[in-house]
Amino acid sequence: MNWITNYVRPRINSIFSRREVPENLWRKCDECGTMLFHRELSDNLNVCNNCGHHMHITPRDRFLALFDGGIFTEVAVPEPLADPLKFRDQKRYPDRMKAAQKTTSEKEAMLVAAGEIGRTPIIAAAQDFSFMAGSMGMYVGNAIIAAAEEAVKLKRPLVLFSAAGGARMQEGILSLMQMPRTTVAVQMLKEAGLPYIVVLTHPTTGGVTASYAMLGDVHISEPNALICFAGPRVIEQTIREKLPEGFQRAEYLLDHGMLDRVTPRTEMREELIKITRLLLGLPPQIVGDLPAPDESEQAANDANGAADAPVSGT
Repeated sequence: MNWITNYVRPRINSIFSRREVPENLWRKCDECGTMLFHRELSDNLNVCNNCGHHMHITPRDRFLALFDGGIFTEVAVPEPLADPLKFRDQKRYPDRMKAAQKTTSEKEAMLVAAGEIGRTPIIAAAQDFSFMAGSMGMYVGNAIIAAAEEAVKLKRPLVLFSAAGGARMQEGILSLMQMPRTTVAVQMLKEAGLPYIVVLTHPTTGGVTASYAMLGDVHISEPNALICFAGPRVIEQTIREKLPEGFQRAEYLLDHGMLDRVTPRTEMREELIKITRLLLGLPPQIVGDLPAPDESEQAANDANGAADAPVSGT
């Protein structure tokens, strides 16, 4: 037996071998291929530092960056029937729901929250594309109605972040009924004189685009977001013509009057604060305050001021 080969060499290799690096520490940009460290990517709100590509971000992470101090309160949403049509394709609908809930750690495809941005109280709702492609079902309809009712009750503007592949086919006509339901909810805000701001993110398509996503007072989009009813591939196959470069992307829609702004995610909070306060008729945001004086220091300053004051003659 060669003890150097069988014992010494494996021992040395085990000591000096490279440690295994967890797979979730680095993420590759889908646009430019740059490897991004997870902390830097998270600090930049999942926007590539190299090319500015906007990656997926969950509603909860979005709200942590949006609200003052990352503090918000979730608004309760009425839960609809779990499987009204007893739908089954390759899997049962309840099984797909459980898989999506396990993957995202969220109950459904929309999160509704109340909080403040720049000391301006608002109600916010955001769709999660990673939850069954952010599809619009009865829960999403209930969430938008709950958000509108909460906004009217508290007299706050509603900011909605859309991201969806369209209506949820597992709920059939019931999902399509959410289009008029959410339109009525938006009308409630307009009758109450409250601003309704929509931020369209990648992608926003189908019945969502044909309803509440395009009914806002102000429409903002993240860069290069796909915003459409039918996708470009379907349109090309239908008309049998090549579509223009960038067709149905945010910048194209901005040039053709369908959007008001295209704003990077890292600047979205400041943009929403300015627009919200402008629509509410409020003065500009207070960026910073001087700290309140300490009571003991204030008392000492008052005493020193009294001692230094000149004494009048009698």
